[in-house]
Amino acid sequence: MSPAAYIDAHAPDLIALLQRLVRTDTVNPPGNNYAAITALLTDELAQAGMRAKRFPVPAALLRKTLPEAQHGFPRYNVLGTLAVRGAKKTIHFNAHYDVVPVSGKWRHGDAFSGKVDGGWIFGRGTADMKGSHASLLMALRALHATGTASKMNVEVSFTADEETDSALGAGWLVKHAPIRPDYAVVMEGGEGAQVCCGHNGVVWLNVTVHGRAAHGSTPHEGVNALEKMSAFVLALEDHKKALAKRTFTAPDGKVMRPTLNLGGVFASGEGGKINTVPALASFSIDRRVTAVETVAAAERELRAFLAAAAKKIPQCRITVEKVSHNHPTFHRPTHPFFAAMAGCVTRVRGAKTSFRVSNGFNDMFFFAEGLKIPTLGYGPGGDDCHAVDERASVKELVASAKIYAELLATFAG
Repeated sequence: MSPAAYIDAHAPDLIALLQRLVRTDTVNPPGNNYAAITALLTDELAQAGMRAKRFPVPAALLRKTLPEAQHGFPRYNVLGTLAVRGAKKTIHFNAHYDVVPVSGKWRHGDAFSGKVDGGWIFGRGTADMKGSHASLLMALRALHATGTASKMNVEVSFTADEETDSALGAGWLVKHAPIRPDYAVVMEGGEGAQVCCGHNGVVWLNVTVHGRAAHGSTPHEGVNALEKMSAFVLALEDHKKALAKRTFTAPDGKVMRPTLNLGGVFASGEGGKINTVPALASFSIDRRVTAVETVAAAERELRAFLAAAAKKIPQCRITVEKVSHNHPTFHRPTHPFFAAMAGCVTRVRGAKTSFRVSNGFNDMFFFAEGLKIPTLGYGPGGDDCHAVDERASVKELVASAKIYAELLATFAG
């Protein structure tokens, strides 16, 4: 039996595995059930014929990195390895196991149900990105069960905290774990007939506008922070327009531009009341950094604009706090590794493959830039990531498993 035939015959097992993963709530923050999910993944890697180990992130580093409220939530990273006789190169597969928080009313009631309906599996993390875990594990099972040898040594990592900043996940792994990859596949960013060869970065800032409180009946005695913030937000339209003039054309022809999203989080200060002039107002800025920009330059430019805009608004005083950042990455898909993956996608799907750059960010940067190795993104993906009724297609999960198996069985580096 071929690996592809095995995967088709065991599609129900793939579904059942993904359901087990989804039903383990790993919402981050704060970092729920990381011990449970990593124990499950370590066991699954071992059953697929790999040596598997779970690495706890040192408590001292956890306390230094995470907010105090999360100090009671340990972090783990899982690494599986498979040494192949005669193989000269090593390929590394990576996926994060944390998921974003849940909100809204879900079709099947429970956001962690793993319910199968109409060819889709519903639940938080199905698309982003526990479906990739299930597809890869099924590919590894298929090779192991059919006696099909990988052409390369194999490393698999399941890492923490990508939904925050990856510092204790992929960032920790590439610095401290015993890995020696020549190529890497981060199992998201590309799907269907598109392979990812880069992704945007991001700078997250929080801007606080300082006013002066007063009684609501005498607003002239105060400085209204909400009004100043509103003027400030309007002033940022000029920066948005300037950014929109900068373009980067990805290999698939998509024209990409830097963007600003304001107010994903916004708030008033303490002591707010309907008859009080607000003394404080704050809002977040999400500045997407294109694959040909740098985080440092984008942040300097944005901070300079914020300072200049504040000076133009009477009695407007601001403070700017850095929340986080993630670096972009991009490499032209000219290396044979990219061609090999494209060939696998085409053979499994029967469709021409193209290369894209992801609007979002993922953990490709840590391998492509940190380890300086050819890195691509590909996985089953899904619909409504980070939203209500997130779901993954059973058909795509099976196809991705076949593509991973095909890559391992045919590409020797």
